[in-house]
Amino acid sequence: MRKPVPIETSARHVHLTREHLDILFGAGYVLTPMKPLSQPGQYACEERVAVVGPKSTFPGVSILGPVRPASQVEFAITDAIKLGVYAPVRESGDVADSAACKLVGPAGEVELAEGVIVAKRHIHVTPADADAYGLEDQQIVQVRCESFEGRALVFGDVVVRVHPNFSLAMHIDTDESNAGMVHRGTMGEILE
Repeated sequence: MRKPVPIETSARHVHLTREHLDILFGAGYVLTPMKPLSQPGQYACEERVAVVGPKSTFPGVSILGPVRPASQVEFAITDAIKLGVYAPVRESGDVADSAACKLVGPAGEVELAEGVIVAKRHIHVTPADADAYGLEDQQIVQVRCESFEGRALVFGDVVVRVHPNFSLAMHIDTDESNAGMVHRGTMGEILE
């Protein structure tokens, strides 16, 4: 049985706690949704922040809403190198002992002692899709990516994340997307 999955590129972005949002934009500030993302309830915001590291600054980095329990910055490896930090490959939310940076907003600055990661490639899966595909939460799979430019490849070490609030989609960062010449509408196939 074929197991197709849409592949989406997740560009560099920031998730903020309520506390950090207040510091960066002002007390009680409410994020302005710009466009919905593929995962239900998630959205890209009009607001942006600068991410400052030891070697460089990335101005205008997107904020994704809603607010989270922990602030984090998700960069590709090339972004982290340019920033001057070692960002470990982790699942979103796993920021313990990760890289530090400074966030700068229009109302203030936040020094993150940890929080810069390279997001581990993953597939968001509903329980129904997991049953249909024979997948389990936290299972590690491979995904074959066909490319229209002759750059087909197989992504290894892809973690399956099952939750009723998800929508079927694989997320990779910009480095991975560039390697596979992934574009809007690119499909992959989950391999066992």
